[in-house]
Amino acid sequence: MGTLEGKVAFITGAARGQGRSHALRLAQEGADIIAVDITEQVDTVPYATARPGDLEETVRAVEALDRRIIASEVDVRDLAGLTKAAQDGVAALGRLDIVLANAGISTMAPTLEMDEQTWQTMIDINLTGVWKTVRAAVPHIVAGGRGGAVVLTSSLAAITTNENIAHYTAAKYGLIGLMRVLAKELGPQSIRVNTVHPTTVATDMILNEPTYKLFRPDLEEPTRADFEEAASQMNRLPVSMVEPIDISNAILYLVSDAGRYVTGTTQVIDAGGAL
Repeated sequence: MGTLEGKVAFITGAARGQGRSHALRLAQEGADIIAVDITEQVDTVPYATARPGDLEETVRAVEALDRRIIASEVDVRDLAGLTKAAQDGVAALGRLDIVLANAGISTMAPTLEMDEQTWQTMIDINLTGVWKTVRAAVPHIVAGGRGGAVVLTSSLAAITTNENIAHYTAAKYGLIGLMRVLAKELGPQSIRVNTVHPTTVATDMILNEPTYKLFRPDLEEPTRADFEEAASQMNRLPVSMVEPIDISNAILYLVSDAGRYVTGTTQVIDAGGAL
């Protein structure tokens, strides 16, 4: 029997990357999944966001583990859509115990040159979208009366940051404050709330030419090898990136009984990048 047997998790950004990894890791431990993501390109984002078929692949992978999954194409900027996805998922699966507000984007621009849409889209998805996820889903944990766990995906950029990502850093810093307030508000209902702060993770959000350029602005056409060389210098451990499963395993600890008294914390998975 898995450590999450009989529990249900609501996960945003579940179509690929860290979100899919989280869905599979929790399903391996017995959880059923309510999965949410978009399948259209997000304006202002310079790399390809989730596409049609990505969410279906997550569904197939979870079902291959003999777990149930209810998937909805919803943008985290859409509170009504998130609310319906949570309601439909709970109606089908019977309960909700875990919420992972994982969906997010990455863009870059100098602060004084950034256009308003780039700033606003970042805040709308990476900060307000997390609040909307919490607002839509966490009341179902409260209503269940069994306690539960919430994890907000922040970033190492909320601890140590770089140029050209003021909007991203502001959003990820904001999640720490949101988490701490929620941990106080929800503690009496035995609901634990924490943030995770990954360093560079090997996903499509990172493995693309605009990100390579962010890390190697000195090169006209940086390659992945150039990016990995620069990224490895950020970490104390001799790695350039961590894998999605590394974040999933940290989240599993936070949402399982192993972390039953851990709340209000910032869990850093950074290969020593903050040292």
